[in-house]
Amino acid sequence: MQCRSCGTEIADKAIICYRCGTATSDPVRRPARIQPRQASLVPVVLLAVLILLGLYFGYLSRTAAEPEQFQLAAGLCAAGAFGVLLMRWLRRR
Repeated sequence: MQCRSCGTEIADKAIICYRCGTATSDPVRRPARIQPRQASLVPVVLLAVLILLGLYFGYLSRTAAEPEQFQLAAGLCAAGAFGVLLMRWLRRR
C-alpha cells in the first residue's frame, strides 16, 4: 500500500505512515466542536452600577446630617463590587 500523502510504500496493515504520520484510513468519529464561551455583560453592568452607587452614597455621606447610613450603603456597594470582581476572577481560573 502507498501513503495517500507522501506516496511512501507502507505495510498493508499500517495504521499511519511511518514517514509523514498521515493516517491510512478516515477517522471513525469526528471530534466534538467546542463552543467558545460568550462573555456576559451582566457582571460588568452590575459592577459599574455598584461602583456608581458607592460613589453616590459616599458623596451623600459628606452632605447629610446623619452620614452613618450613607457610609454603610457606600461600604456595602464597595463590598458588592469587590465580590463581583472576585467571582469573575475565580471563574476565569
